Amino acid sequence: MKKFVAVLSAAAMMTSLAACGYTADTANTAASSAETTASAAESTADTAAADSYKVAIVQQLDHASLDEIRVAIEKELDAKAAEKGITIEYKDFNGQNDATTLNQIGTQVVADGYDAIIPIATLAAQCMTTAAESTKTPVIYAAISDPAAADLTDIDYVTGTSDALNTQSIMDMMFAAQPDIQTVGLLYSNSEANSTTPIAEAKAYLDAKGIAYVEKTGNTNDEIMTAASSMVGQVDAVFTPTDNVVMAAAAAVSETLTKGGIPFYTGADSFVTAGAFATCGVNYTELGTYTADMALDILETGVVPAYHVMDGGIITVNTETAAALGIDYSAFNDLAGQVVEVTTAE
Repeated sequence: MKKFVAVLSAAAMMTSLAACGYTADTANTAASSAETTASAAESTADTAAADSYKVAIVQQLDHASLDEIRVAIEKELDAKAAEKGITIEYKDFNGQNDATTLNQIGTQVVADGYDAIIPIATLAAQCMTTAAESTKTPVIYAAISDPAAADLTDIDYVTGTSDALNTQSIMDMMFAAQPDIQTVGLLYSNSEANSTTPIAEAKAYLDAKGIAYVEKTGNTNDEIMTAASSMVGQVDAVFTPTDNVVMAAAAAVSETLTKGGIPFYTGADSFVTAGAFATCGVNYTELGTYTADMALDILETGVVPAYHVMDGGIITVNTETAAALGIDYSAFNDLAGQVVEVTTAE
């Protein structure tokens, strides 16, 4: 926030006081007093500024995972404001997965003088980082699977939380439940930076086991649905990482694959509550809470730390989908991680 502090000019005061017959020593004393008063005024202004912050929350698009993160961020900001007796004003923006819209939001947010920007998902983070380059407004991103691949590291005003996926854990889950898999479908968007690394890791894992795989991609809901439908009858299981484009169509994809008898393994629990079979990943409510805490710490201290990788290892299974597929997932209990059972959200 901008601070306006009235500071008297010592030189001007000395001239005025000399004209009234003050000695130089008296003038110097008065000037010193004026500087002390100005310093006190500035300190008061600093204190006032620290009692109130404006935060822009920029969500890349609407879908369950990002919604969960945003809600957690807002809840934590409200809680911290009440706990600390300060005011945290925040406003939501949604880029609808469009770079032009996100860039416009970034320009608006910087021009409006927000104290911090919290972008949710990779494209939003990249656009906000570019927008804040001139002002160095702190950018604290949420849920970036691979910050380095997204060019979001080594920037002094940028940090945040990573939901880096343990692809091997998901592949291990897949073969624990389905040891006879012959072909795996890889469903993702080739425009999603989040998917690049885990898809490469999945291919390496499958190559090492001598398992065939079929890749299908899309960049719109219709393309994703066409890709998912084409896998029915071709593959024994499908894997999707933390892909925002696929997540936007997760409910429909899950229904199509389940009806086709194909278990859908994914990179986030929100896919599973949308109907996918299982995942092993992070808790997005915890991620949102941690992100909000990071943002407030930066606002209070001015120190921007390195990004934080959230702990994963939470195995989430949709029991309704498991029943529909006739899969016994008890083997998950022998894997590392806590097993959480959920049903499909209405």
